[in-house]
Amino acid sequence: MKIAVPKEIKNHEYRVALTPTGARELVNRGHQVRLQAGAGEGAGFPDADYEAVGALLEADVAKLWEDAELILKVKEPQPEEVERLAEGQILFTYLHLAAEEELTRGLMNSGATCIAYETITSPQGGLPLLAPMSAVAGRMAVQAGAHSLEKAQGGAGMLLPGVPGVPPARVTVIGGGVVGENAARMALGLGAEVTILDKSLSRLEVLDHRYQGRLKTAYSTTDAMEEAIRESDLIIGAVLVPGAAAPKLITRAQLKDMKPGSVLVDVAIDQGGCFETSRATTHAEPTYVVDGVVHYCVANMPGAVARTSTQALTNATLPFVMALADKGWKRALADDPHFLPGLNVHAGQVTYPAVAEAFGLDSVDPASLVK
Repeated sequence: MKIAVPKEIKNHEYRVALTPTGARELVNRGHQVRLQAGAGEGAGFPDADYEAVGALLEADVAKLWEDAELILKVKEPQPEEVERLAEGQILFTYLHLAAEEELTRGLMNSGATCIAYETITSPQGGLPLLAPMSAVAGRMAVQAGAHSLEKAQGGAGMLLPGVPGVPPARVTVIGGGVVGENAARMALGLGAEVTILDKSLSRLEVLDHRYQGRLKTAYSTTDAMEEAIRESDLIIGAVLVPGAAAPKLITRAQLKDMKPGSVLVDVAIDQGGCFETSRATTHAEPTYVVDGVVHYCVANMPGAVARTSTQALTNATLPFVMALADKGWKRALADDPHFLPGLNVHAGQVTYPAVAEAFGLDSVDPASLVK
């Protein structure tokens, strides 16, 4: 199969969809891997590393897309990339369509088969292709929050762990999944006072046992949320509804109850954000202030640590990429019921119910397309 890896063009996105190691595996299986010249440099992988394993370089972006059967990306296609997509091509990347109607309709109009990393499931019920970037984003959320608490960044001028005689900052993490646990782990490691809110008692039990009382846990109720809003110095939004828009957990009106200079970090911004005042930002301008509260809402947080993120992402995606390349999309998805939910758009039809529901569109059962 002809596989194309374009350079990411989203603002300050340095990741690449395939490492040289991953390219070597595909070439060894008889597939043609074409990489846009310079695509891996931001992640620390020069063109020579890809050429050494048999991948081909392509300077002409239009030709790269036109000749491809399978296109591998990291972030959702930007408008100019959507225009390059054609009927019969397979796009495999993060899409997060439930918060992006224009992108959804653009992909429908392209006629392409669009498979999203973030809606593929695992036998254990997890999201295996979202998990590595969720771990990165969760850990980065604490770094970003700690930096945003500095006075020069608009924050209250607090040091996250405090110092002897001065108490640490209070950190609340909303959501105890992969993002939430990684954020809590980092915040604890830095010496903050950390509480996780979640609606799953079984998950809270796991976290309580794992961290032996160092991590406070609370069932997520209105009262618990209001207390977190009043008392926290840093709140990290880590709630995910797979494939759907994130719920709004803190309203604009509630910002008045937060401490001046406190910080909100919205890791769910790819799915529309879990705070009412959230809007996507970039690494160039990562924060803004609303009613005295600093908001950090970078939509591609892992892009800042591109080498680590690219390696982690390829480790997760490569088995699925090989299945697509070896079998074609229909057989690959038909053979794996956990791969099948990854199909979001095919030939002008939406195949993921939460995306269709978000925009009032009809949804087609993906199983009917792979028989």
